Amino acid sequence: MTLDPGGATPLPQPLSDEDLDTLIEGGEAVSDGGFFRNMIRVFSENKLAIVSFLFLLFMLLFCFLGPHLYVTNQTNAQEALLNSTQNAHPSASHWLGTDETGFDIVGRLMFGGQISLIVGFFAAIVATVVGVGYGALSGFFGGWLDALLMRFVDMGLSIPVLFLLIALVTIYRPTAPLLIVVIAAVSWLVPARLIRSETLSLRTREYVQAVRVMGGSRRRIIGRHIIPNSVGTIVVFATFCVADSILYLAALGFLGLGVPAPQTDWGTMLSNGVNYAANGYWWEIYPVGFCIVFTVVALNYVGDALRDALEVRLQRR
Repeated sequence: MTLDPGGATPLPQPLSDEDLDTLIEGGEAVSDGGFFRNMIRVFSENKLAIVSFLFLLFMLLFCFLGPHLYVTNQTNAQEALLNSTQNAHPSASHWLGTDETGFDIVGRLMFGGQISLIVGFFAAIVATVVGVGYGALSGFFGGWLDALLMRFVDMGLSIPVLFLLIALVTIYRPTAPLLIVVIAAVSWLVPARLIRSETLSLRTREYVQAVRVMGGSRRRIIGRHIIPNSVGTIVVFATFCVADSILYLAALGFLGLGVPAPQTDWGTMLSNGVNYAANGYWWEIYPVGFCIVFTVVALNYVGDALRDALEVRLQRR
């Protein structure tokens, strides 16, 4: 502190550059990272989600990498009957025994898991893409077009899903590509309604109105602003849709409408194993049941965690 020339009033000392910058900037800014870092942090706080994610990673490696390490015959039924015993107990040569046709159960779980996971993931992708596009168009244009498009969705949702799946599969020969299309055909309705609701809210936002004023096309508004700002809803639904698709395929396989032999899926394996439940052949039921239940539960936990991680209002800033 210094005195003025009269020696009566103390004058404040000049501020340093650091103090001046602090006053101008409002203090030191503290940032905990960008959007993806926040998303990973919130996701990692959910311990069940981490365990579920690791389990899903293990199942992917088990189904797609496992057959190269644990080599078994899964395509030639005649060879399987000649080289192994039907319904054999677990042993060193067959870790989980064999089924009624002599196929190794561990190899069958890998082989069937490939079909189940491929159908589940691709059906979810197709359903999400179709549902997002349909719902975004319906919500953005509104009016009579929105009413017409949503009535089609309401009619589709009014039909029991399993009944519709059975009707479609019985008309055509069930193959993996057909099952993807059939399951996607009954799964796109829900995301269409969800994205339509999101679009009705987003199209009135200031930035969307600004793009309209600047002459932005409808295609640009939907593709660059509506859909990207609905990514949280899209990703979460896609995760749940994978679980639902696996369950749909398991239900069809359990009813004998899965992929044709010698291919298999987890539902078909479970259906065949139930026929021998009274004989105590637990290895034909419990392992495949474990794969179905825990895979679906893990996908649901991951979906819940992604919903929390992608919801901006739940992120700590």
